[in-house]
Amino acid sequence: MCAVLRSILTIIFILEFFIGNLGNGFIALVQCMDLRKRRTFPSADHFLTALAISRLALIWVLFLDSFLFIQSPLLMTRNTLRLIQTAWNISNHFSIWFATSLSIFYLFKIAIFSNYLFFYLKRRVKRVVLVILLLSMILLFFNIFLEIKHIDVWIYGTKRNITNGLSSNSFSEFSRLILIPSLMFTLVPFGVSLIAFLLLIFSLMKHVRKMQYYTKGCKDVRTMAHTTALQTVVAFLLLYTTFFLSLVVEVSTLEMDESLMLLFAKVTIMIFPSIHSCIFILKHNKLRQDLLSVLKWLQYWCKREKTLDS
Repeated sequence: MCAVLRSILTIIFILEFFIGNLGNGFIALVQCMDLRKRRTFPSADHFLTALAISRLALIWVLFLDSFLFIQSPLLMTRNTLRLIQTAWNISNHFSIWFATSLSIFYLFKIAIFSNYLFFYLKRRVKRVVLVILLLSMILLFFNIFLEIKHIDVWIYGTKRNITNGLSSNSFSEFSRLILIPSLMFTLVPFGVSLIAFLLLIFSLMKHVRKMQYYTKGCKDVRTMAHTTALQTVVAFLLLYTTFFLSLVVEVSTLEMDESLMLLFAKVTIMIFPSIHSCIFILKHNKLRQDLLSVLKWLQYWCKREKTLDS
């Protein structure tokens, strides 16, 4: 039974890996081609391109991490652990914070509040987002410092032969020691995105109440913009919650069948960077049109090949 579950989870993980590479690669390629053509780029597209590139890095780190930790944990040395955990922290940090930056950007661009401070920040939204990203770097450096410290303390405390690799008997202790700081640091961008979501809802309710006095039975452009932004943020929060809960499951069940539970956790973690890119493509008008154009071109090419073969 465990072998069947492991095979199913492995197949799902590989599918998510390919979907994530195709989705994020498509977004990055289309956005870079647009930048080359137009020479100018909207601010939201800057963050979307950076998000897609960071997601590609995160997907590959998760893939390599799963192979090393699940398939061959005995090959892990101190330098390998440091490299893997640093790569995971950096790619995961930028993946989450670029998505959070998009939520903040949508909030200031779409929401309407009469508060002077909000209006002041709204006019400088790009600078606000850049400052938030710079401040988040403090959390990144602190997280990396803590995890490297934990790695060194654990290795020197176990009295193992580092040159021959780490023992798998105490691997669950190490994994729990590493994952708990990650759980703590992922709560900050989640809280920021949740606040942006609640403010967008409040702004939408306020706008709809105001529009009832002017138009009835029709949706104005700003209401539709609110709805689209809320759908994007809700998808991010739901997938982010899945990502966070998978880390919680990984921490709380490390004493069970280690390889199977770690594989299950990796599968659920991979949902966040893979499926979220597909949602962006479907919700973004230009990306959706470019995808349809590519699919039509592939259909035409396949028909042409069949005609030539016959």
